[in-house]
Amino acid sequence: VDYENRCRVLEQKGLVVWFTGLSGSGKSTIAVEVEKMLNEAGMATYLLDGDNIRHGINQDLGFTKEDRDENIRRISEIAALFQDAGMITLVSFISPFKEMREFARSKVRDNAFIEVYVSTDLKTCMERDVKGLYHKNIKNFTGIDSSYEVPEHPEIILDTKNTTPQECAKVVLKAILDRIRG
Repeated sequence: VDYENRCRVLEQKGLVVWFTGLSGSGKSTIAVEVEKMLNEAGMATYLLDGDNIRHGINQDLGFTKEDRDENIRRISEIAALFQDAGMITLVSFISPFKEMREFARSKVRDNAFIEVYVSTDLKTCMERDVKGLYHKNIKNFTGIDSSYEVPEHPEIILDTKNTTPQECAKVVLKAILDRIRG
């Protein structure tokens, strides 16, 4: 059974939608909204985020540069498998390094990756910090003492400071539908 057979059964193409941005930017909130919309439209989808990856498959990793890279490498491999299965896979991780986001893109078929940069300034992210992460003095925390490399050419840029999660989700949903129907 190959990719085309799996897509035929699901009546959709596999796709990876990679949400990147600082902690508190709105990545997971938007991804959850997109997942709901896709599910309501009868599409097979799965959301990969810190809650279902860091607490299981990647529980052995810390937050050094090497561990962050390994975290994203593993997530990229998993997302590629879901994409090959014909699923629309939503991936919501800070993924601060350009090299690893490019690695993630390289793991899937041509035209099967949408990078979504959730662009929100640090001050806004800190104000939204429901988990209190910015105030815990976490070593190598992205945006504080570890850098975030802004995507150079994402397919979508979302400004969550001035746009609601639902409005952002509609933008992403349109891009997904255009891509899998095109």
